[in-house]
Amino acid sequence: MFRQAGRLTDERTKSVVDVDAILEAAQLKNEYVREYVTYWAGITGAGNIEVVSADDDARLIAEALEAGEIQPAGDGLYYSRSYYKDTARSEERTIVATSNPADKGVYNNWYPAAEMKEKLTGLMRGASAGKTMYVIPYLMSPPGSPLEKYAAGVQLTDNRAVVLHMNRMARVHVDFINNLGDPTSFVRAVHVTGDLENLGQGTTDDKRYFVTVADERTILHFGSSYGGNALLGKIAHGLRQAAYDGWASGKFLSEQFMLLGITDRQTGRKYHIAGGFPSASGKTNLAMTLSPDALGDRYYVEFYGDDIAWLWVGEDGRLYGMNPEFGVFGVAKDTNEKTNPTAIESIAPGTEALFTNIAWNEKTHEVWFEGRTKNPPADTGGWLDWRGHRIADRSPIEVNDPWAHPNSRFTTTLANVPNVAKDYNEPRGVPVDGIIFGGRTSDREPLIRAITDLAEGVYDGLTLGAEATFAADGLDGKLRYDPMSMRPFMSYPEGAYAAHWLKIIGAATEQPIFAHVNWFQRDAEDGHFLWPGYRDNLRALLWLMQLKNGEVEGVKTPVGILPAKGELNIDGLEIDPTELDTLLTIDTDRWKQEMGFREAHLAQFENLPEEIWAAHRRVTADLGD
Repeated sequence: MFRQAGRLTDERTKSVVDVDAILEAAQLKNEYVREYVTYWAGITGAGNIEVVSADDDARLIAEALEAGEIQPAGDGLYYSRSYYKDTARSEERTIVATSNPADKGVYNNWYPAAEMKEKLTGLMRGASAGKTMYVIPYLMSPPGSPLEKYAAGVQLTDNRAVVLHMNRMARVHVDFINNLGDPTSFVRAVHVTGDLENLGQGTTDDKRYFVTVADERTILHFGSSYGGNALLGKIAHGLRQAAYDGWASGKFLSEQFMLLGITDRQTGRKYHIAGGFPSASGKTNLAMTLSPDALGDRYYVEFYGDDIAWLWVGEDGRLYGMNPEFGVFGVAKDTNEKTNPTAIESIAPGTEALFTNIAWNEKTHEVWFEGRTKNPPADTGGWLDWRGHRIADRSPIEVNDPWAHPNSRFTTTLANVPNVAKDYNEPRGVPVDGIIFGGRTSDREPLIRAITDLAEGVYDGLTLGAEATFAADGLDGKLRYDPMSMRPFMSYPEGAYAAHWLKIIGAATEQPIFAHVNWFQRDAEDGHFLWPGYRDNLRALLWLMQLKNGEVEGVKTPVGILPAKGELNIDGLEIDPTELDTLLTIDTDRWKQEMGFREAHLAQFENLPEEIWAAHRRVTADLGD
């Protein structure tokens, strides 16, 4: 493959692609984007080039259906199935690369940029031969945002289903790239699917690489068609690259945070709360929560985002936040009318939602996943599991295997979420009143504990963790730490990360209040959950805002302020008073044990700010010997 006068010739097929003519016809005017597209079309051996926008979605859906790349799943709903070894993000194959070895941290899996660029160029060379290379110009922020210069990107992909997902997860149109204030300021993202059945997944010869060359704002992903490995505007740009950009510029934070709004109809006040939660700790359900029935007349909850938030200090000195995404890439498993009615409505017929790796009925086009209903459909006729195998043909050994993959997903736009905030696309973002962290723990952590000191709030986020799974038994109560819920997404060293948090939040003239929440405390004898969870979780957030306003005082403890008896609004809530007492107290002995674990965890990080160590010493001393 070679380039000559803007034309690409594939030596194997002898086809000629006039890249310049295609880009001109698509009205792609940015010369730097054109140069980038031409270069990578030559490297990958693409047989055709197509510039796409969200306006092309209906046509692309029709083409994907005709090609069998997706299947109909009801009125305005679609189903796709990925290769059975390609069903989740691959953390061990995900790399941050820069030219500076000082960028290496504990969790960012750092490699030299030159090494990674050479390796990925070699893997991608000719790997899209005969395929269409789709050019996806996108924006990971509302147009006009103060962070817009960090939000523009162009993803190249040889996979049409990836385009469909990106149309739902980002703002896609060529105008976003043509009208950049700095025409060079866009993320260059290249995705090549590869021969999925022959990539050695999970072996010593694994050829998959998902690389963010952070200091060059370039993303190179090879060897997947799934989610976070292939939708490069989402995690690779919106989280990992943006986090590096925010640090390098000194202007903002990019975090794996949900963002919601709460309006008090009685007072007219509105609050916004952002928060980070490790996997399986309730982040999406909280982001999409509704007010409990007993409080619904007074409090209205709005959805902004469930996965990423960019945070910065505005000209008025307040901390602002926004969801850079344009859609939701949600976990399907256990999503139902009780756990998350908002999500169920957002994937209703007519929403143009895409399902991935769930069970699908080839006769009726119905879909199903574990937790959707108490039991799977009784009539197994026509049902195929997530691997495409017939449920009716299962052997006795296989009969209880999941119908859907545990990481099965749905993709839908924010506009489909029934309680999406009216100002979710506001360029200025929204003021952030509170930052919460929450990890799944069965004891030690109370329902909520508020933190009013900045350094202690950041310290708490750095020591965020959740209980280990059954695969990590024998840890004697030790958590799997996940700083700010960013462990898989770190792009620069943890010490610098802590300092950057202190700098950005510390610059706000009105500080957000911090808190740690836990919906998962269990009874020590029979293991039942002490707190009902779901919509009732709002009660803890309401108390937090009352504390910030000075309307309640709470009870001071060594690890934060807890609600005093009578301060938590439990109208309409049936709960054992003894269990509520347990939820609103701390286990000092377990906390003393935890402090040793925390110290070992923090000691891994070089150049951790003294403010963080001072916070650790204060909490340790307050807990006593």
